[in-house]
Amino acid sequence: MTDARVARSQLAKVRAFVKALAGASEKDSHGSPGFFVKRKAFAYFCDNHHGDDRIALWCAAPEGAQAMLVDSDPDVYFVPPYVGHMGWVGVRLDRAAPWEQVAAVLEAAHGVRAAPKQRAKQ
Repeated sequence: MTDARVARSQLAKVRAFVKALAGASEKDSHGSPGFFVKRKAFAYFCDNHHGDDRIALWCAAPEGAQAMLVDSDPDVYFVPPYVGHMGWVGVRLDRAAPWEQVAAVLEAAHGVRAAPKQRAKQ
């Protein structure tokens, strides 16, 4: 079972960071705090999602980032269910990941979802 104090502390850090991102908002989504920009989700906070015993973020990621992060530190990074097939990356907040890395993943997720869609080349 996850530690509720750790979960609350990590969620507070995430909220404080997200609050500073341009156009970002939070709303409950699928029973978890979801973070949005331009009505698109860029991250979800998950505390023991379906009994996985993790405190984690699921974040949109730039192309290729998921594999790079998971390969670099599989104890911290993972392929999350439901959104992993779209390149999203999971970040364990109950492990020793430096906050600077967590913040960088959140910032990249925000940037990916805030960017305008690329027009198809003609």
